[in-house]
Order: sequence, then structure tokens, then C-alpha cells
Amino acid sequence: MSVVTPTTVSPVPAGRPPRPGAGNVRRTTITIALAVVGLILLLSVVRKLSGATDLTAAGAISAALALAVPIAMAGLGGLWSERAGVVNIGLEGMMILGTWGAGWAGYQWGPWAGLVAAVIFGAVGGLLHAIATVVFTVDHIVSGVAINILALGATQYLSKALFEGTEGGSTKQSPPVHPDMGGFSVPGIRDPLASIEKHGWFFVSDVAGILRGLLTNLSWITLIAILLFPLTYWVLWRTAFGLRLRSCGESPVAAESLGINVYRTKIIAVVVSGGLSGVGGAALALAASNFYQEGQTGGRGYIGLAAMIFGNWRTGMLAAGSALFGFSDALQLRGGGSVHALLLLVAIIVILVGLWQLYRRRVVQGLIALLSGVAVLAYYLVSDQVPGELTGALPYVTTLLVLALASQRLRMPAADGLPYRRGQGS
Repeated sequence: MSVVTPTTVSPVPAGRPPRPGAGNVRRTTITIALAVVGLILLLSVVRKLSGATDLTAAGAISAALALAVPIAMAGLGGLWSERAGVVNIGLEGMMILGTWGAGWAGYQWGPWAGLVAAVIFGAVGGLLHAIATVVFTVDHIVSGVAINILALGATQYLSKALFEGTEGGSTKQSPPVHPDMGGFSVPGIRDPLASIEKHGWFFVSDVAGILRGLLTNLSWITLIAILLFPLTYWVLWRTAFGLRLRSCGESPVAAESLGINVYRTKIIAVVVSGGLSGVGGAALALAASNFYQEGQTGGRGYIGLAAMIFGNWRTGMLAAGSALFGFSDALQLRGGGSVHALLLLVAIIVILVGLWQLYRRRVVQGLIALLSGVAVLAYYLVSDQVPGELTGALPYVTTLLVLALASQRLRMPAADGLPYRRGQGS
């Protein structure tokens, strides 16, 4: 006769079971919070050692946020496109179309009409890229470069046809947009934070300056751009449509076998990509200034693409990369003294990265980083200022440096950039 051995059943806790992945989200949140505190501490140390108060001044932070928006919107557009498997080198051209659309519609019907026109013009650029790459399977890089050239030529032609002879306009510039789009500030914090900031206290004043820059005198486009990040995360990672879109970027053949219309999904993603780049163009034409000007984008579409790659095709790190590039852009506009202090910041960070690589037993990478950090530190100590040529190139040097340090952990969508034809898996 068999004997049944009683088993001990662990009690099930009452209440709602924990959501899957909640622990990972909590750990990620704590990691991000610690990283932010560590970065502010590092900025405080550099400010004290160098005397460069602009590093954490409210004006510099506000300028960095405004300059980060166009880069972030281009990067977010690239994220939509590449998650669906379409490489989008044409972000720069779509942003150019957005700046022109914002200037053209803005001076006639106001800034909000300019914003809508910027989205439409950018989406048209995205549609052209989608038709070329998805429908006709043109090489993605070739199509993107063609979009950039086409956008530049089209806006030059349209400017000569529509802006020349208008009041305040020319062949290279639109008439001014009136009235100003305006903005907002969180009430009740400007004066208290300004009072704390001007005392120059270690860390505390730096936090006050950063908060004042982030929470006061914000344009409405900046607020829209900030809200688009959680919205994109929710759509791409929390909805069925987002799952279908990402599956097209990982394995379009498998997606097709499950009944997903791969062509339609890819085209929607690239059109949205163009529209988001257009928002970035509107930020340049309506918030950073109040007119369209030829060459206004300054390569920020390419920097947005770099921010997306640095962010490993994810929204959170993309936002961090955009903020980094916007910060470097703001410092080079504010003068060489801040850029010289930034050398000390870079030296410390690169040395810390080298020590971390050595701790992880990556000897070659660690030694290269350590030697690079020591070289930057030595240049900082023997120099009083940074040459103007290097100051102007700071955003682009930062882009190359960040991509070099981040290259080992990148993982692009598996089918990104690969041609796809309906039924090829059958």
C-alpha cells in the first residue's frame, strides 16, 4: 500500500500578486537616481575646482534643454523607424523640411500652425523614405542620403519662390513668426531656487541651478517633446501595435507568418519618424528662434541618430544621450571657459571608466581609457582655455567619444536595414 507523503505548500500572500518585471523596474529606477546624483556631485566638484559657474547655472541648463529637444526628436524618430527595421539616415533632411514648414506656416498663421506644418512636412519626408525602402526595397542608406539632398534642394527652391521680397524674409530666411509661442514655469519656485543658487554652496546650489533651469521658462514645444518620450515607450513596449512594430524589426518573416501586415507597419513607423523629426525642426524655428533659416539644423539630425545608437534603441538612454549632446552644445555657445572646465569633467569620467574596465578585467580597454583620461587631464592642467576651433567642434567630438565608449554594449534590431519582400519566407 502506497503512502502519500504530505507536501508543504508555501502560503500565497493575500492581495494582488506582484507585476512581472517590477523588481527590474525598481532596480533600474534606483540605478538612474544614483547615476543622476553622482553626475551632479561630479559637476559640483568640477565647478569648485575650475570656478566655471556656468556648468550648473540655470541659464546653461535651460539652454541645454532647449538644444537637446531637436536632437531628442530626431533620435526618437530614428527609434520608431529602426525598431520597425528601416534605417533612417534621412532624419536630417526630414528635420530640414520641418524647419522650413514651421517658418512658412508660422509667419502666416502663427506658431501653432507652424508646429502642425512642421510635423506634416517631416512626415512627407518620412513617407518618401518609406516608399523607397519598403515598397521598392531601395538601399536604406542610399535613400536616406537622397532624402537629405532632396530636402536641402527643395527648401532652397521654395525659399527663393516664397520668401524673397517678403517683409523680413530673404532667399535664405523666412519672415519672423509672430506672436511668440510662449512658455511656462512651475509657479513659486523661481525666486527661492535663484536665492539658493547664488550662494554657491557645494551640491545644494548646483541642484538649485539645475532645477531652476529645468522648471522655468520652458517652451511649449519642450513640454510636448518631454511628453512624447513616455508616450513612445508606452506605444512601443506596452501595446499590441508596438509589439507588432518591433517584431517587424526583429523578424519580418515571422511577423508575416502571424498575419501582420509588415509593409503597412513599416510605412507607419517611418512616417511617424519623419513627423517626430519635424517636431525637432519646429523647436529650432519656433522656440530656439522665431524664423526659418537655411542651415538651421546644423547636423542635429545626425547627432540625433548618434543619440539613438548610444541609447541602444531605447527611450530612456536616448533621452540621456540627447541631454548630454544638448549640454555640450550649450556650453560651446556660452564660451570657452566652460568648455575648458568640461575637459576636467571628461578626464575624470574617462579615468573612472578605465578603472571600471580594469575591475572587469578588460585590460586593453581599461588602459586605453586611463591613458586617454590622463592625456586630457594633462592638457587641462597646462592650458588656460580651449581653442575656438575645438570649442565649435565640441558637440561632434562628444558624439564620437560617446559612441566609442558605448559601442561594446549595443544591440540593434536583428532585421534593421535588411531588405524585405512580402512572401520571401514561404
